[in-house]
Amino acid sequence: MIAAQPLLLALIAVALVSLLAPQEPGFHVRHSGAPLSGLLEAESGEWERSLAVTWGPAPYPTEFRALYTSAGLAVRFAAVDDAPWHTLGERDDPIWNEEVVEIFIDPDGDGRNYVEIEINPAGVVCDLQIFAAGPPLRSAISWDFAGLEARVSPLRDGAGATVGWTVTATLPWAGFAALDDTAVTLPPVPGDRWKFNVFRIKRPGGPQAPERGAILAPWSPTPGPSFHAPAAFRDLVFGAAYRR
Repeated sequence: MIAAQPLLLALIAVALVSLLAPQEPGFHVRHSGAPLSGLLEAESGEWERSLAVTWGPAPYPTEFRALYTSAGLAVRFAAVDDAPWHTLGERDDPIWNEEVVEIFIDPDGDGRNYVEIEINPAGVVCDLQIFAAGPPLRSAISWDFAGLEARVSPLRDGAGATVGWTVTATLPWAGFAALDDTAVTLPPVPGDRWKFNVFRIKRPGGPQAPERGAILAPWSPTPGPSFHAPAAFRDLVFGAAYRR
């Protein structure tokens, strides 16, 4: 892990600054003129134009970025990790019991009928519509986000060494249009505000002891162990195109 130290230290520094500084009420997602499919490439220069937030304990910080286009929303997670693992390999497997990154998105912000998307280090997706956060939680795991694409690639440091994994995913607007009892402008226009939160689950004990030392890390802190806390969701603010 010696080669990974510069990147790891940089991500930790960003995380510490975000903890010490006053918390912004939300995350500003910039508009991109790139094709939505092109944003599946984790190393696309377009991602350098996006804003980023970093959270989570050392040595497992996570960075999140997002962009939107006329066709959909694109998200990118960079997870520092010297030993990511998985055993599950089918869509909608209960991958939350292993290692994942997650995003919850509530377009109309009412705490109901929101999207949950989880992706593991192998690129396996579990997507659900959450009808009510509960308790009890009411959801439909059989629901699929229309047109969702996800890709996992190595996260590399400045020397080219692999120090973790990167997830990119594209979410066409049609997938949000299919949510029950949700009416929002699609595509969003600058100034629109949705609600969301992002998460990382790391299980250092591996498949032999997944609960030992498990790290359940929300970006916006939740009041209990469940991530399903709409009151903790923050604004996802759609902004104007990036300008040099």
